[in-house]
Amino acid sequence: MAEAGAAASGGWTPARSVAGGRNPWAILSVISIATFMTTLDSSIANVALDHIAGSTGSSYDEATWVLTTFLVAQAAITPISGWLADVVGRKRYYMFSVFLFTFASFLCGISQDLTVLIMARILQGIGGGGLAPVEQSMLVDTFPPAKRSLAFAAYGVVVVAGPTIGPTLGGWLTDNFDWHWVFLINIPVGVLSLILVHLFVDEPKALVEQRKKLTKAGLKFDFGGFGLAALFLGALEITLDRGQRLDWFSSPVIQITSVVCVLSLCAFIPWELTRKDPVVKIRLFFQRNFAVASLLLMVVGLLIFGTTQFIPQLLQQVLGYTATDAGLALTAGGAAIMIMMPVAGILGNKVDPRLLIAFSLIVQSFALWNMSHLDTQISFAAAAKARMIQAVGLPFMFVPITAVAYVGLKPEESNQASALMNVMRNLGGSIGISMVQTLTAQRQQFHQARYVETLNPLNPSYVNGLNQISQTLQANGQPSAFAPQQALSQIYGKLTQQAAMLSYIDAFHVLMLITLGCLPLLLLMQGPGKTKPPAGAGH
Repeated sequence: MAEAGAAASGGWTPARSVAGGRNPWAILSVISIATFMTTLDSSIANVALDHIAGSTGSSYDEATWVLTTFLVAQAAITPISGWLADVVGRKRYYMFSVFLFTFASFLCGISQDLTVLIMARILQGIGGGGLAPVEQSMLVDTFPPAKRSLAFAAYGVVVVAGPTIGPTLGGWLTDNFDWHWVFLINIPVGVLSLILVHLFVDEPKALVEQRKKLTKAGLKFDFGGFGLAALFLGALEITLDRGQRLDWFSSPVIQITSVVCVLSLCAFIPWELTRKDPVVKIRLFFQRNFAVASLLLMVVGLLIFGTTQFIPQLLQQVLGYTATDAGLALTAGGAAIMIMMPVAGILGNKVDPRLLIAFSLIVQSFALWNMSHLDTQISFAAAAKARMIQAVGLPFMFVPITAVAYVGLKPEESNQASALMNVMRNLGGSIGISMVQTLTAQRQQFHQARYVETLNPLNPSYVNGLNQISQTLQANGQPSAFAPQQALSQIYGKLTQQAAMLSYIDAFHVLMLITLGCLPLLLLMQGPGKTKPPAGAGH
C-alpha cells in the first residue's frame, strides 16, 4: 500500500530523500554544480575547434570528432545510468561520474595530440552522461510533488545556463588564453562538487536496502540490452552529427551507421521487453504521461540545443558578428530564462501543467515566427530581443513537463525514468542540430540557384546595378579595368548573403510548424490527480 501511495503521489516517499536532516534546497545547490559543469561543456568547445585543429596539426573536419565522440559516449551511457545507479549505489555512482568527468577534463587540457584528445573526450562523455539522470532522480526523491516544480525550475536555470554561456566563455578563454583552458576550467568545479557531495548528500537507507535486494537476488547485467542500446544511440549520433558533412547517404560511413542504427533498434525493443531484469526499462513508455512528456522533452531539446547552435551561426556567418557579440545575444535570452524559471516553478503548483505547456508552445511558435521576419540589416538589440522572446516561454515547457512525467511511476523507477528522459532530450537536441544544419545548407543552395538565374545581361535591374556599382568604385579610385569585376564580386556577395538569410528563415518556419504540431499531444496527457498508479503497485 505504501508503494501504491507513493506512485499516486508522483513517485515520492521521504525515505528516499538524499537530504537527510538538511535543507533540500541546499542539496539542490550542491548537485547543480556538476550540472552546470557538464552542460557548459556541451557547447564550450564548439568555438575552439579552429584553434584545436591548428594546434594538433589536423583539419577542421577531423577536429569535429572532438564534439562527435563526446556525444556518442554520452548517448551510450545515459540509458543505462539508471541501472548503474541502482546497482552501484546512487551517491557512489554519481561521485564516480563527477570524478571521471573531471579527470578526463584534465587529460583534455594537457592533450597535444588529437587522438589523445578524442580518447579523453570519450571518457568525458561517459562521466557526463551519468550525471543528469542521477541528479533528476535525486530531486524527485528529495522534493514532494507540491515543491517539485520549484525545484525543477531552479535546476532548469542551471541546465539552460550552461549551453547559453558556453560559446561566449569558450570564445573568451580561447582568444585571451588558450583552447586548453576550455577543459582545464572544469577541474576546480569538479573538485568542489566532489567535496560537497561527499559531505552533504546522503545515500538513503531505502536505496541501500533496494540495492541489497537486487544483488541478493543474483542480479545479472543485461549485456545484450546494453550493447544494442549503445549501438543504436551511438550509430544514430554519428549519423546525425556527420551526415551533412559527408553528404548523407552518398557516404559509405553514413550508409553503414544508418543500417546499424535501424537494425539495433529493431532488435533492442523486443529484447528489452522480454528480459526479466532489463538494463533499460522501456516499458515506462507504456505510461501515458511519461510517454507524452518524453516526446515533448525531445522538442525541448530540439529548441534549446538546435537554436543555441543555430542563432550564433546566423549572426556570425550571415550578419558578420564576432563570436563574443553572438554569444552576448544568446546571453540576453539566458537572463530571461533565469528570471522566468521561478515564475514557472510557482505557477507549476497552481496551474494545470497542460495549460503551461500549451502557453509555452504558443510563445515558442510566435518567437520562431518573429525570427522568420529578421533580415540582413537587423541590429544587435533586435537579435537579442528575438532570442529573449523565445527564452521567456522555455521555462513553462521544461518545468511542468519534467514534473508531470514522474506522476504514476513507482518510487524505485525514478532512476530509470530520469535516464530515459535525458536520452529523449539529448536525442531531440541532436536531431534539431542535424535537421537545422541540413535544412539551411540545402535551402541556401536552392535560393542561391534561383538568384543566380537573374544575373544575366537580359535583366535590366542587374545591368543597371552593375553599372552603378562600377561607377561608384571608379569614383573612389578603382581602375576602370577592374571596376566591373569588383562590382560583380560585390553583387555576388550580397546574393550569397541573401540566400543564406532566406535559408535560415525557412528553418525558422519549419521549427515553428514542429512546435505548433506538438499542441495536440497535450490532449493525450492526463491532468493532475487523474493518473492511476501502475498495475501491481500495491503488491
